[in-house]
Amino acid sequence: MPQSVDRALDLLDAVAGAAEPVTAKALARQLDCGLSTVYDLLGSLTERGHLARTAAGYTLGYRVPALHQAFQRQLRLDERVHEVLLRLRRSSGADVFFSTYRDGEIAVLDGAAGPESAFSVGQDTAAHATAHGRALLASLPAAARRQYLATSGLSARTTRTITTPDRLERELRRVRRDGIAVEREESVSGMACIAVPVPVRPGGPGTPTTLTAVSAALPIADFARLRAPLTEALRREVAALG
Repeated sequence: MPQSVDRALDLLDAVAGAAEPVTAKALARQLDCGLSTVYDLLGSLTERGHLARTAAGYTLGYRVPALHQAFQRQLRLDERVHEVLLRLRRSSGADVFFSTYRDGEIAVLDGAAGPESAFSVGQDTAAHATAHGRALLASLPAAARRQYLATSGLSARTTRTITTPDRLERELRRVRRDGIAVEREESVSGMACIAVPVPVRPGGPGTPTTLTAVSAALPIADFARLRAPLTEALRREVAALG
């Protein structure tokens, strides 16, 4: 990738990851890049609408929501999905997400969550530690699953994360048996998650290239009390999406 394109994408990621507007000088320090180069790239990104310049610094621009909408459209995410997430969010108070495995990658595509959520939309690089990741991994053929895990690894996100292949395979067998994935403080301390795979409609031979799941995250203190009704709600809503 040309260095200028690489730098521009680094800038976009840095602004997206910031909690507030970021100045050009702060971005130059963060990326270890010359200030004049940063200004040039910021100018191009601002002109194209990917960033916006404010008195306090740079923020994401109006083109970003449009890109996300196009991304969802290309993945054929219809309005039913977001309505399901909103309904689950209202009824349970949990942070709810829609995830997919496609072409060797796992990502969270949509969500209905509070501003302080521990999880967010984007690629999941630690699917072995997340409930939605396990729901999707459990649905894959063994060869595809081994290939994914060989690339992503089994890094420890917390002291509770499963980091050995044998233990993970035992857990995935349980997910396939029960039709639900659960993790407690394996991805984020203080949080528990439940995920249910969306049923795949019968079609042609072989496994589809796209698998999806709906998950819900809630504080570990609320997990025992809300697990049963939340699981029932997830299964009911997911069955309608299949």
